[in-house]
Amino acid sequence: MTAAVVAGLLAGYGIAIPVGAVGAYLVAVTARTGWRTGAGAALGVATADGVYALLAVAGGSALVPLLTPVMDPLRWASAVVLVGLAVRAAHLALASYRTGGLASRDDGSELTPGRAYFTFLGITVLNPMTVVYFAALVLATGPSAPATPLDRTAFVLAALAASASWQLLLALGGSLLGRTLAGARGRLTTALVSSALIVVLAVRLVAQG
Repeated sequence: MTAAVVAGLLAGYGIAIPVGAVGAYLVAVTARTGWRTGAGAALGVATADGVYALLAVAGGSALVPLLTPVMDPLRWASAVVLVGLAVRAAHLALASYRTGGLASRDDGSELTPGRAYFTFLGITVLNPMTVVYFAALVLATGPSAPATPLDRTAFVLAALAASASWQLLLALGGSLLGRTLAGARGRLTTALVSSALIVVLAVRLVAQG
């Protein structure tokens, strides 16, 4: 079981550490709304990674051919959603700045920890490459791949824990950023820069496909 735990941790960090558009949005949301909301968002991302790890060990090799035809539509859907969220965040930031509302942590969108969890869960689920990634890792290990129910459970939980720890670290960074840039102008700059970065990363997501 130890080998399955180590493999799961490595797999979880491997998929979580490269910061893409979702990671950038997580940092931006936490900076704008605070730690609790950011933690909810981080756990939403980690849950999606855990679900895909579970699908991979339960039969990822069989799922890959089924997912291949919908890869591009899902990638486009993910990019469109992220761009829409970035544009909305920039619009809200500008509107709040004009009315003096950016001096507070909340931008008026009332994004609760629960809503953040399901929002980020949905965004991350739109990336089917995650299950392909986990399935490839499981298949690559050959005979040492987690085969027993206990080993598979250990792999999935370890991958979930690794992803959650990294996403929570990103949320912590966003929270510290939000506290540092306490002024209205600083928050506006952060919101606009992060929105632009999210758009660039979302376009790159599509281009890489």
